[in-house]
Amino acid sequence: MMSSLSELNIVLGVTGGIAAYKAVELASSLKKLGAIVHVIMTKGATSFVTERLFQEITGQAVVSDMWEKTQFHVEHIALAKLADLMIVAPATANILAKAAAGIADDMLTTTLLATKAPVFYIPAMNTNMYENPVTQHNLMQLKKYGAYIIEPDSGYLVCGVEGKGRFPTSERIIADISSFLAKSKTLIGRKILVTAGGTREALDPVRFLGNRSTGRMGYAIAAEAAKRGADVCLVSGISELPCPENVRRLSVESAVQMRDAVLQEFDASDAVIKAAAVADYRPKTVADQKIKKKDGELVLTLVRNPDILQELGERKKKQILMGFAAETENIEEYAQDKMHRKNLDFIVANDVSKADAGFGTETNRIIIFERDGNKTEYPVLKKRILAGYILDKIEAAIEKQGDV
Repeated sequence: MMSSLSELNIVLGVTGGIAAYKAVELASSLKKLGAIVHVIMTKGATSFVTERLFQEITGQAVVSDMWEKTQFHVEHIALAKLADLMIVAPATANILAKAAAGIADDMLTTTLLATKAPVFYIPAMNTNMYENPVTQHNLMQLKKYGAYIIEPDSGYLVCGVEGKGRFPTSERIIADISSFLAKSKTLIGRKILVTAGGTREALDPVRFLGNRSTGRMGYAIAAEAAKRGADVCLVSGISELPCPENVRRLSVESAVQMRDAVLQEFDASDAVIKAAAVADYRPKTVADQKIKKKDGELVLTLVRNPDILQELGERKKKQILMGFAAETENIEEYAQDKMHRKNLDFIVANDVSKADAGFGTETNRIIIFERDGNKTEYPVLKKRILAGYILDKIEAAIEKQGDV
């Protein structure tokens, strides 16, 4: 069984306390449970442990300098958006004071200020420093701002004092975070139907008409919805991707098969996200045997496939309906026209002619149009990150619907 931390992007902030070496074990434990760990080190932390050590442990680049050239365009903003959660370990008295005051003078504090992800602070310091009223005030202030504090253990400290301030075990830290994740299921009780992948329309027993879709975007959406506690049905066309954890997958091949599977699930769904690349046409006839090569041209007669999204728009009652528009020109015009013609609540538009977006890429750049006229444009981001933004829109629409 996969861990609740599997494929979670965790930004681990390591500060300049003697317990910094224990953050290495924490990073290793998180990675073993399937988390993707991105480490930010303060200058003080590098006096206790090396960047190379964390890089070898996590398999990810380590950031310590606010101004060094990195893989991200605006590093602190990119990491802030990337994070599913942040952990500051050890959290020294200094970092607690800076975070509580909103000071942003290095990479870690700037990222903390920019992120909307849950933040866990793990204080570890001398007992007197921990019990100092200023430190306790800062901890209370951070709690008021929505941060989570994992209390230190009591015991013998490196400074020779015995008392509270000892870095907790990795097992306890992970247990507390896992417990939090189990409680932060914002879509519990909701049924989300997602389509993904491309369809194939048979010509004969060995040939077909298809497209370049790999299903990455739809699979990422299904995985994100499941992490939020939804009952997720993924109707998947052709894709080599593994089924996401806690997702029920119905595998289909043709557009007609996809229509049948979607209609079977539609009435019970709270929201439908149609991310599949469905063929618009299919061969009028399918040969029983392999078509043999002959002299001259081969003429195929194609007939229209059912328009699944159009049909859902006509049938919908309470369902939130989101479609996708993969275009190569006139992106906004075509997407908005499709949204209104097909009675959608949202449409996600992207330019599949771009090298960093569309089919087969790890990243995408999208614009989400809303029926009320709002639009939100996103830069090039990992599809997994964009899936979170897409689900945020769906969640907000479900909540608004419940308020009516």
